[in-house]
Amino acid sequence: MIDALLASAEVDEPSGAVGALEADRARGIDDGGLLDSYSRAVVAVVEHVGPAVVSIAAGSRRPGGAAGVVGAGSGVIFTPDGYVLTNSHVVHEAKDLGVTLTDGSTLGATPIGSDPATDLAVIRTDGTGLPIAQFGESASLRAGQLVVAIGNPFGFQSTVSAGVISALGRSLRSGTGQLIENIIQTDVALNPGNSGGPLVDTRTRVIGINTAIIRMAQGISFAIPIDTAKWVVGQLLARGRVRRAYLGIVGQTRPIDRVVARRHALSVSQAVEIISVEPHGPAAIAGLREGDLVVALNERAVRTVDDMHRMLVGWSFADALKVGVIRGDGRFDVSMVPVEVP
Repeated sequence: MIDALLASAEVDEPSGAVGALEADRARGIDDGGLLDSYSRAVVAVVEHVGPAVVSIAAGSRRPGGAAGVVGAGSGVIFTPDGYVLTNSHVVHEAKDLGVTLTDGSTLGATPIGSDPATDLAVIRTDGTGLPIAQFGESASLRAGQLVVAIGNPFGFQSTVSAGVISALGRSLRSGTGQLIENIIQTDVALNPGNSGGPLVDTRTRVIGINTAIIRMAQGISFAIPIDTAKWVVGQLLARGRVRRAYLGIVGQTRPIDRVVARRHALSVSQAVEIISVEPHGPAAIAGLREGDLVVALNERAVRTVDDMHRMLVGWSFADALKVGVIRGDGRFDVSMVPVEVP
């Protein structure tokens, strides 16, 4: 009986999805036509952007000439002559840099500039005529949108993972303690080694640079938005660094007494208390001192130290800044011209 069933199975036509696949092949239908729209989107991203994703090895020379690896991660080539965008923490303080292309070839690289405040860096490889990825824009992204990450987690080169944008407008602390704004949160599976790799939309445009995960969590990863990255890249290519305005104070966020807030018609319940003033800095020259409360910059309310950082990013060093200050029972405005962060 069993032999009869086996014999019958051997001559029966294939059934189900496998049978349909074999029947389509017999009729000459291309396998590509069987891909659903989701798969086609991911495959298109891999084909267009994958060749521009590199593996980065960052090393340093120890006393006596021995080389040591201090970092490893991913990057994405954005010009044919070898400029690569990656994370600052991947290449920070590296003396020897090398990149490996998807075809297995290895090229030397040199640092162009790094911005730890946004965890972004640009390096340049020795190659020419290299495959590139196109930058998109991140201002119009939407939660739920399909995204694809390509990188080199744990050294597994050209690893692809896909997911969706989980949330927009997140904030993340950089290694310098500054707040990075408008961070993209996704559920894309990332691991050590993915850092610096691209986050790509279905139009095969890079819309973020993968930068962080929450350890011991599942489905929570973060990327620097490409709009931020494009501004930083422009600064790094022009000057090798990002210029940021500096007032010469150290401050802390503190609550404002309700009576004081009402007296001065303040719309906020917090301000920045100055706890230290840099000698000969803009604030010192303007006459600010310890204990003063900064409540406004150019008529915009200031609640926290992060508010001040946000307002100072990209500020022109030639333009005066009006600072609203409370000292004792009085409120006054001072004018100062910010300088570049030392």
